Amino acid sequence: MTETRSAQFTVGKLDAGMALLLTEDYQLIEFPSVLLPRGVVLGSVVNIDVARDRDTERRQRSEFRELQEQILESFGTRQPQAPVIRVGHTTQTWAVLEWEPLDLAAAELRSLHLYRDGQRMMQAMPATAELANRTRAVKTTGLDVGQTYEFKVEMRTSAGTFFSNTVSLTTHALDNLTGVRVCFGECESQDEIDALKDTLRRIGASWTDSVSLSITHFVARYKSGAGYEAALR
Repeated sequence: MTETRSAQFTVGKLDAGMALLLTEDYQLIEFPSVLLPRGVVLGSVVNIDVARDRDTERRQRSEFRELQEQILESFGTRQPQAPVIRVGHTTQTWAVLEWEPLDLAAAELRSLHLYRDGQRMMQAMPATAELANRTRAVKTTGLDVGQTYEFKVEMRTSAGTFFSNTVSLTTHALDNLTGVRVCFGECESQDEIDALKDTLRRIGASWTDSVSLSITHFVARYKSGAGYEAALR
């Protein structure tokens, strides 16, 4: 529903995009001259209709409320979740810690920090959420043989700071070779690889087909292949 009122004005002045209009009872208002009819000059009489469109008001209010609800749903009802970490692999002197994909909600990742036995470490961690969710692991080195450690991850975001669960691990003793994990590159023959796998099996070690943070050795006869390049990186 539209309500309209009309009024008559005399153009008193035209200057710098604004017109000064004078009512019959000598009230003065400023009006954008661009909205006046073409050819209007000083002394021209114009009729201006002013309308209130209540239907459009209600529609705009409804759209604005919907937008507010969308903003609240996207940014106001969910917050980042604390990281969830686990021990991925352990050797005599280092370990790999892994984490589930980071849930940042609508926040931005500021930084990740690794803590060992309650002390923040100078450990290189992924700098972006994209990198953290792609790698999802970090290798921490310099551990003592046969020692127990506790680790947790601090995640700083634009919505606050969150700490992960705490995990405990014990590094292997010198006579424990189960942490040895080998990745094979290009060798002379499959028989050569099978013989090496048999040796690893006897000492309790393992092997994998892909290069990752958890491997301790990369064994290859030739300096070529995708695995060799990945191991160099």
